[in-house]
Amino acid sequence: MMMSGPQLLLSPQQQVPRSMWSLLCMTTLLLSSIQLATATDSSDNNNKKDLSAGKLRQLAENALMERKFIDAESYYRQAIALEPANSANHYKLFNLHKRMRNYSDALGDITTACRLLEQEADRTSGKQKRNNKTVEYKRIKAKLLVNLGRCDEAVQEYKSLNEVNDDASTCATITTAALELYQQADWSTAIAHFDNILTNYATLGDTPDLLYMKSQAEYNVGDYYGTISDTGKILKSYPQHLEAYQLRGEAYFRLNEMDMAQKHFREGLKLDPEHGGCKEGHRLLKKVTKNDKRGDVAFEKGEFQTAIDHWWGAMNVDIDHLAFVRPTLLKVVRAHMALKDYPKAEQECMKHVNNQESVEGLHLLGEVQSSAEKYKEALRTYQRALEIAPDDQKQHCKRKVEEAQVALKQSTEKNYYKILSVPRNAKLKEIKKSYRELALQWHPDKNTDDKEKAEQMFQDISEAYEVLSDKEMREKYDRGEPVFENQGHGGQHHQGHHQGHHMNPNQFFHQNFHQGGHGGQRHHFRW
Repeated sequence: MMMSGPQLLLSPQQQVPRSMWSLLCMTTLLLSSIQLATATDSSDNNNKKDLSAGKLRQLAENALMERKFIDAESYYRQAIALEPANSANHYKLFNLHKRMRNYSDALGDITTACRLLEQEADRTSGKQKRNNKTVEYKRIKAKLLVNLGRCDEAVQEYKSLNEVNDDASTCATITTAALELYQQADWSTAIAHFDNILTNYATLGDTPDLLYMKSQAEYNVGDYYGTISDTGKILKSYPQHLEAYQLRGEAYFRLNEMDMAQKHFREGLKLDPEHGGCKEGHRLLKKVTKNDKRGDVAFEKGEFQTAIDHWWGAMNVDIDHLAFVRPTLLKVVRAHMALKDYPKAEQECMKHVNNQESVEGLHLLGEVQSSAEKYKEALRTYQRALEIAPDDQKQHCKRKVEEAQVALKQSTEKNYYKILSVPRNAKLKEIKKSYRELALQWHPDKNTDDKEKAEQMFQDISEAYEVLSDKEMREKYDRGEPVFENQGHGGQHHQGHHQGHHMNPNQFFHQNFHQGGHGGQRHHFRW
């Protein structure tokens, strides 16, 4: 009888369930796999440490074919660590960095390669061969310098080879002229020179100094979009360029794009909380936006004079900031209109129009003039807006002219808007409010001294409300069409009665205002 191996005898209470045994086995296998992988990695690392510079260069070439640039860079740097005096390692790293568009590192690589070649030539007998290679590398370096806009350095590099290169010399001359123009604040001419350099010579884009000077020149001539574009190119390659953040923020501020301006000032302050330019830009921006928002809130609350004060506070931070001042001035005009201060509204709107005519400004001026019952002036203003309107706004402007013509015609007849003392663009809520106030004011029972005039006014008020409170009738009236049957064109009624339309103004008042409009009190009138 064969004896089995040693067995572990467990009591029934100590026996382990099969599921637990399975879990223990799986855990053991997993740990064994991890240990094996760790050992393999350690072995691979040891093997890589033992690789020669030649093998590392081969691995880098293989990584390049697979476009694994980071791996290739790592292999080349390991090769350089093994052979720091081998110019070929630095030249290969130069080509890699150039392919990665990391031109500043590429320039450092080719510079080191040139220096090492010269040292090698001094140490070896193959001096002529090394000199040929040195010339080749120096020409490559000089061309890169031109492409980076460092043309003066490129000229010196060619001089060291006793050569003259037309591109380098021309670029250097233009660069010198551009810098002189920049110092003289001849911004437009400087921009043209910088454009010439960046378009025809410094074509690689890694030219932060030239781009920054061009951006400043663009800012000074008011080309804020150009500034934003060029500083964006700088920040793409140099994300910690504080002056570019400041200048880009100021350009957005000038375009009244306050959120973007704030974003750039804050990015600059993250990098340097004490940066003077970004701090000042952020302070001014907050002062403008704070007052502007306060004005908006006050206007929504119906506090129109307070809104005007806040908006002027915002504009006075920098009255030359037209991208902000012009639209804000139109808000001021609307606030004066809400106060029914039409002379002041027209005065402020004329500032906007005199600064620069726009369809929006002329339309608001026409609206102010109509509200002030200057119908002829309003018609001329709307006609001027039509003259300057772009094609996509012509139809809208034509409608405004037609409406102004109707308003002028109606001003010589019965003008329902004038009767209710509301502007032509009044909302229904405003029309109702004015009707209630005027109906109470002119009710015949409250005007016994001049009952005949009161009855006429009361009827006109009721008639105006009937038309303007009805959407379809109001649209007809605004187009100059008859609103009642058998009514003559233009809205003129004879002897205060509608022909073909009979209305009792007292009944109409009772139907529309039977509960009064003050404190919820019910008003009783004798009929």
